[in-house]
Amino acid sequence: MLNKREGFRRAFVDFHLERVCAFTAADVERLMQDTAIIRHRRKIEAAVGNARVFRKIQREYGSFDCYLWRWTEGKTVHECGLTTSPLSDALAKDLKKRGMKFVGSTTIYSYLQAIGVIESHEPGCFLSGTCLSV
Repeated sequence: MLNKREGFRRAFVDFHLERVCAFTAADVERLMQDTAIIRHRRKIEAAVGNARVFRKIQREYGSFDCYLWRWTEGKTVHECGLTTSPLSDALAKDLKKRGMKFVGSTTIYSYLQAIGVIESHEPGCFLSGTCLSV
């Protein structure tokens, strides 16, 4: 997947939200022929649909950031040893209800870790010490 990063960046026009939201069935067909990306029709269609849902969330909450942080009342969650949590379960369920696809709890948990909503440095990590084991 990481080897295809630049291919995805090019195929999805530098992840420019409005441009991806405007993709048509013809764009999906074009992407299905692009060997620089993973050519899975349902995932390509989901990426376009998810961009549209993302944009709706931005408009509803002012930003996607505001939407996410409301789930924790603006506080970072500290926990270790998990791949899902009640937070990621609830968030994935809400995103699916809004129409997003391929957003399971494990994927959402990893995303929340990557953006700093969940801090989960394992014992022995040079950054550990703030992580509370669950």
